[in-house]
Amino acid sequence: MAADGHEESVITVGGKGASLSSSSVFAVANGLAQLRIDSSALGRLSNHKQPPPAAKFKFSLLKDLSPQESRASLLLALNKLLISGVSSGGIRPTLPLLISDTLNYLADQPNFDFDQVFDVTEEEKLVLEKSLFVLDGICAILDHHSTALPAIADAVAALSCEASGAALAAFNLIDSGDGSSAHKDEVGVASDLKVFLNGSKLVGKLESDAVSEIPQVHGIFRKAARMVHSMTQVELNSTFVTGKGGFATGGTCKALASTFSSLSQALWYLGKGSWSRAKLNIDVMPNDDIRSSLMEMFNRECPMVDSLGDLFMSSSQACFREHYIEFFHQLNVLSVMVRKIVSWEAITSFVSLEGSELIEKLSGDVFSGVEMNGESAKAEKKTEKRKKILGKGTAVLLQFLKDRLQSLVGGAVDPSARLEKWAQAIYSLLDPKHPGFHSLLKKVKEIVESNESRRLPKIAKGTRDCAKEQAATREKAFSIIERVFKRHGAMALYTPVFELRETLMGKYGEDSKLIYDLADQGGELCSLRYDLTVPFARYVAMNGITSFRRRQIATVYRRDNPSKGRYREFYQCDFDIAGQYETMEPDFEVVKVMTELLDELSIGDYAVKLNHRKLLDGMLDICGVPPEKFRTICSSIDKLDKQSFEQIRKEMVEEKGLTVETADKIGTFVKERGPPLELLSKLKQEGSQFLENKGSLVALNELEILFKALEKSKCIDKVILDLSLARGLDYYTGVIFEAVFKGATQVGSIAAGGRYDNLIGMFGTKQVPAVGVSLGIERVFTIMEQLQKDRNQAIRATETQVYVAILVRDVPLAAEVVSELWCSGLNAEFMVNKRVMKHIERAKSSRIPWMVIVGEREVNDGIVKLKDVEAAKEEEIPKDRLVEELQRRLNGTAA
Repeated sequence: MAADGHEESVITVGGKGASLSSSSVFAVANGLAQLRIDSSALGRLSNHKQPPPAAKFKFSLLKDLSPQESRASLLLALNKLLISGVSSGGIRPTLPLLISDTLNYLADQPNFDFDQVFDVTEEEKLVLEKSLFVLDGICAILDHHSTALPAIADAVAALSCEASGAALAAFNLIDSGDGSSAHKDEVGVASDLKVFLNGSKLVGKLESDAVSEIPQVHGIFRKAARMVHSMTQVELNSTFVTGKGGFATGGTCKALASTFSSLSQALWYLGKGSWSRAKLNIDVMPNDDIRSSLMEMFNRECPMVDSLGDLFMSSSQACFREHYIEFFHQLNVLSVMVRKIVSWEAITSFVSLEGSELIEKLSGDVFSGVEMNGESAKAEKKTEKRKKILGKGTAVLLQFLKDRLQSLVGGAVDPSARLEKWAQAIYSLLDPKHPGFHSLLKKVKEIVESNESRRLPKIAKGTRDCAKEQAATREKAFSIIERVFKRHGAMALYTPVFELRETLMGKYGEDSKLIYDLADQGGELCSLRYDLTVPFARYVAMNGITSFRRRQIATVYRRDNPSKGRYREFYQCDFDIAGQYETMEPDFEVVKVMTELLDELSIGDYAVKLNHRKLLDGMLDICGVPPEKFRTICSSIDKLDKQSFEQIRKEMVEEKGLTVETADKIGTFVKERGPPLELLSKLKQEGSQFLENKGSLVALNELEILFKALEKSKCIDKVILDLSLARGLDYYTGVIFEAVFKGATQVGSIAAGGRYDNLIGMFGTKQVPAVGVSLGIERVFTIMEQLQKDRNQAIRATETQVYVAILVRDVPLAAEVVSELWCSGLNAEFMVNKRVMKHIERAKSSRIPWMVIVGEREVNDGIVKLKDVEAAKEEEIPKDRLVEELQRRLNGTAA
């Protein structure tokens, strides 16, 4: 039985399947609902053996609490007694009935002497002393307040944005889904605020930290409130747990305090921001008299930031000292204080937006019996001329408040008193105990969820849109990559975005679980491609090809958890060489291609970690790993760049069945890394165990050829021989490598690849050896964008060379002028508009170097104006020489 609103008048406890909710506790604690014990619960208690009272108990812990808190705690004590009485004897109906009768009195009269000594059974005393009913009661009140407050605080903040005319750039948050964007709660807050403010003509002018921080501060509060709600719902209906040392209540206290500490800090930030916006609302009011009167009320009635900070520090100290009842009590007081501040933010924003107009209508331009001074009158007239166009959501909310307050306005009341009445009414309306609070909360949620508000659609997690400057950066990167691939004679290949599921399965080892499966369509089971390598191998096998240099840039899909630089849909840029060649000939070229790509993309310093699967398998054989476990152990080793060896060691021993000794041997080998030729020399020295293993010996000889080739090509300084590199994919058979970025932006590997001699043959044809590299371009984009930001580099979204400004309403004229430029191979844009500045602003914002201006005079005289946008210089030239002049200037030729 949950009381989601105040309509429910009776709360029943103790029934089968019944559970308390925070709203139920709040309703009973405030006298908004009567309490009833289910008859079946009383029957169960009566059926147990009734031991005589053998102990004493006082509810003295409730003495220093508010009536609301003490009543909530008594309800939790009652519920704990009923829950415990179901499973064991020793709980009589007497005490639950006494508590129930007490709670059914008025909310501010507990009718309870907290110093009274009650005769209780041992079991009853145990429940009352160990069940944390006091903390749980206050937690329920806090949870009820904090569940409703985020939506109200967001709505009030939206009104403040309207009242102050705040700039909203901070609300342009986009969740790209890769973990590098703003937290989802911050994005959610920003999205909700934009719903309220959609269509507003008042916002966009004033820069204010109190406004720009709203997404972050309110987002933190949303997260804290959600954590509190989750924990409270469990705690309200839990029994206490015994451990070896007795009842394990200390750990529960610490867990509650830890969770609610985050709420305490979130409330502190929320209150500070709300107070600052309330003050800002008053400061920007144009009417001096209303501003002065409201400021006096604000200073008198609204809690100050210093008081809020003192209470926050006091509650934090109580938590630090482990005085938990004091901590939760003070946190509840802090919550009430923040609600009062938010109410004052609502009051000031309402008065700023509507107060002057309403008072003028109802009091005949008289304020406090004094004529408006000249400045106030001018300000009022100026305000009258400017029609207020609010956002769609804030307009609905403001009208709701006006309707609620209208009945309180009387003709005999002077404006100052009317302000007082409005303030009291809004403050009461934002009190969860007020009958109208539920209607207000419902209205706010309707606004946010309404289709009429045209909430912006969201993008799927793990994907991102790319436009304007970002798209230009991508195009530049893709052109560099294509140029490098073509330099090495690669031919393009295009394969379907999805493959038959059987094509992909069994190729990726443990990563196969990340493949996106599609619904059955037409009798074929299909999946989205996981990479570009397996489809390439399928194409080669299907067409009987024995030699192919392949280049391909396309999207792949992985059902992974998004993180910074890691997406579910992303581009891969692949270069592969398939066919029979001299040992290490194609392997060298593929590594060389990778270094050329990363050098020419100019992303900064990087390193290429390189290993050999046969060397790795030899190492596992030397350590005593059974051959059937090679691949699964490789998958574990492959995680060493993300986890410590201790974590990997635990996985290999406990989950994959290796002995501790074998795991420790692996640990000694995987630590080996260094300059290729030096480490290779060490591994090949006399007595090395690798020389005794056939596979390892082949690998060492191949690596020697590769490293010498890389040395001759002057790129070996980028390479590190790293025995911990495993590359988890099953199809690798020889050289494996991975490039990692060494700059400040942490994105993991940015390119990887290796030799896969058996993959093509897995499709039932003859074996065609192959080696390839794949560039993780999304991570490269992340690095490039961060570098552009750090260097303050401006990227043009277009390649437009000329902007044609037509100042007369003549589209055919525009078509004539711009078509001449297009036919001459010039990149040009045009617009027909009479306002010169609009053309100039567009050319400047797009950083277009040249403008052609054609107005009525230019048409009559057969000329055009040619303007150098950056230098702000223009000259008139004959219209028939326009193309010639533009080509000369764009080519930098002197006149």
